[in-house]
Amino acid sequence: MTATASDLATFAALRPRLFSIAYRMLGTRADADDVVQDAWLRWHGADAGQLQSAEAWLVTVTTRLAIDRLRSRKAEREAYFGWWLPEPLVELDERTPESAAELASDVSVAFLWLLERLSPEERAAFLLRQVFEQDYADIAAMLEKSEAACRQLVHRAQGRVQQEQPRFDIPRAQHHQLLGQFMQAAASGDRAAMKAMLGDDVQLVSDGGGKVASFGRILRGAGRIAGLYWSLEHAFPGKVGYRQALVNGEPGLLRYVDGKVESAQSFIVDDGRIVAVFIIRNPDKLAAIAPLY
Repeated sequence: MTATASDLATFAALRPRLFSIAYRMLGTRADADDVVQDAWLRWHGADAGQLQSAEAWLVTVTTRLAIDRLRSRKAEREAYFGWWLPEPLVELDERTPESAAELASDVSVAFLWLLERLSPEERAAFLLRQVFEQDYADIAAMLEKSEAACRQLVHRAQGRVQQEQPRFDIPRAQHHQLLGQFMQAAASGDRAAMKAMLGDDVQLVSDGGGKVASFGRILRGAGRIAGLYWSLEHAFPGKVGYRQALVNGEPGLLRYVDGKVESAQSFIVDDGRIVAVFIIRNPDKLAAIAPLY
């Protein structure tokens, strides 16, 4: 069919929601954009006048496409070198109303990292229920399963995620201030100051994708992690810079070496100290981030 102005307006209005579903399912902007584009092509070929709900139809198609793509990525993810973290969604300024709506629910790096433990259908059912608040009847229709089966998928996924997901709610201003202080300490190579801001059992997960140096295991300990930041500044004196940014909707840091982005960093903070650090170094996942100057 030929898309009408009404069809275009309907899809444009729903696109942020469709992207949110696809990105949470797949963890990369390119895959999410491809899924949304495929959904548009199918919408373009459908008889919109015969659909009871354009939103329900598009959410269903997007979810099924994302499941198929995630399944096709399974071997690639299993062969991935080291830990796999999502491609960061980075904003250098506070969120606009449009992007705030797009990142309204859980989309943090830590949360998406936990979702990697779920099967594609568990991930879809969990996100549709817990993040997008879909009824079980709707989820069952989207996944072509019974409501009972979908409830079991959500229950199993919720158990896995809640078992490992830390829940620390701190004011954004406090999070922002602590990262600002940590950034200054890291930039100056003040190991003692960094160590004081890190929890004793702090952990660090890094993703280099086999293209740049990263760690194949989770690193732990305030002294060790403070030493990593110090060693980079020591290796490139005067060339390491930091910039605060929103990383997947939360306060984070961008690190630059000689003006080029070296990593996007996300943090979990509890009781005034950093308890987890996620560092995305794979250059393919940083391509959309602008250089420092």
